[in-house]
Amino acid sequence: MLVVMPSGRNMKIAVTCSSNMNRSMEAHAFLSKKGFDVKSFGTGDKVKLPGPAPDRPNCYEFGATYEEIYQDLMAKDKALYTQNGLLHMLDRNKRIKARPERFQACKEKFDVVITCEERVYDQVIECLESRIPEDNTPVHVVNIDIQDNHEEATIGAFLICELVTLMAESDDLDNDVDELLQEFEAKCQRTVLHCVLFY
Repeated sequence: MLVVMPSGRNMKIAVTCSSNMNRSMEAHAFLSKKGFDVKSFGTGDKVKLPGPAPDRPNCYEFGATYEEIYQDLMAKDKALYTQNGLLHMLDRNKRIKARPERFQACKEKFDVVITCEERVYDQVIECLESRIPEDNTPVHVVNIDIQDNHEEATIGAFLICELVTLMAESDDLDNDVDELLQEFEAKCQRTVLHCVLFY
């Protein structure tokens, strides 16, 4: 079921983190349940997950499916990846979509792109600025810093949903956005970055 926006259109939303594993997927799941038209992405070169040591992450290409990554981690160390929550996270992810997707490879247009850390925000802006605008459709890029752990991802999903709901309820987002973001920052005690780019 889609939420029909008061402005009479359905906002297309992208949620983006580095690997399209934790933060963006938690928000993707939460926004989907609330009826939003949402997709999720990563902006990194590779999909990176914690490994047996800080200097030994598990790295995968963006073409790998969540199921393949799940099976690989199971084979490597089922106990470790069960205990640190990675298998549970991958199990959730594969129920939402087949594989992590890279933002830079997506040609779809969105009304709002939410990023989960400043580095990802910069990568999204760089990607959008490198494209030649076709019809000057505006896209709002907004960053809310969310730490990359399970607890923060859950809190982050609530915050992102709250922000997206505010944006969706606006009759004139382009005019209202600065005020909306100020209110949101004050209420949630989180700094928000924002810019408008054009497709």
